[in-house]
Amino acid sequence: MAPRILICGHLVWAHNELKDLLGSISEIIHLDSDSREDFLRGFQPGGKYDGVVGIYRVNESSKKIGIFDRELVDGLGKSVKWIAHNGAGYDQIDVLACKDREIYVSNTPGAVDDATATTALYLMISTFRNYAISERSLREGKFKPPGLAKRSHDLTGHTLAILGLGGIGMRLAELAHAFPMRIVYHSRRKVQDAPEWCEYFENVEEMLAQTDCLSVSVPLNDNTVGLVGEKWIRALKPGAIIINTARGKVIDEDAMIRALEDGHLASVGLDVYPDEPHVNPRLLEFPYITLVPHMGTENQDTQKKMEVRALTNLRDFLTVGQGEDLVTEMKGVKF
Repeated sequence: MAPRILICGHLVWAHNELKDLLGSISEIIHLDSDSREDFLRGFQPGGKYDGVVGIYRVNESSKKIGIFDRELVDGLGKSVKWIAHNGAGYDQIDVLACKDREIYVSNTPGAVDDATATTALYLMISTFRNYAISERSLREGKFKPPGLAKRSHDLTGHTLAILGLGGIGMRLAELAHAFPMRIVYHSRRKVQDAPEWCEYFENVEEMLAQTDCLSVSVPLNDNTVGLVGEKWIRALKPGAIIINTARGKVIDEDAMIRALEDGHLASVGLDVYPDEPHVNPRLLEFPYITLVPHMGTENQDTQKKMEVRALTNLRDFLTVGQGEDLVTEMKGVKF
């Protein structure tokens, strides 16, 4: 009998690739549950998901069955050995619960780098040059907003600090270096293959004191909730800008808003929010900031790459026993 693969959520772009990658080596079944209770019942002996060994998962599935927290993970059948998450961020999956159950988890790094980095670049350009408010002003029949030149700057010659020089951060560094901007960064450790023009700072506050724009590119986990808080925000140069394309909860939103109110921050560019899809109405009181609705990977090219990469991890699990893109907490783990 062919191993069973559960597609937990909708495939939008990679239907042919699903057949090519998994059609001949597995039995593909699709999510057929409108509630968590029905989903977990499906993993009971004789249930519709009985015998599933691998799961393709998208965040959209949480609307029906909830996130993959410990309760859900513990309710999966003993046959489940791999969860291939479609996305770079995987905060909707309790990875520790998966480790306890000896279930590997993969994500889709690399596939999101260009799209997320260009979103960060747009937010940076818009906040430096105040393009968002200028477009709104034109559409309202007012042409230029008052005081535009006094609030605006070129990017050339300014210092961009990247918090987390992973794939997304590195791609943003490459794009911003072209202006050129000075690129500085802090990661858990120095990135050995980073170009020489990427300056590593072990001391975050020393880096922030030289920073005109801080771009946040770290994953959300217990250690990064509120990471960019009052202390780090106040360590930035007066008049600095913050860009966030990571996760909303990485930044202390109240501290950020206080810094906008008193002028310590000149602006922010946000793609992510702590309680999506809700957006704090206080943010809407700042006309010069740039806000977009978590659209970092919202294009068909990137979304197809993400789908294919997640499916490829499942293919590799079935054929060679290991997918390429294990999440950080799983690297080096052997069950």
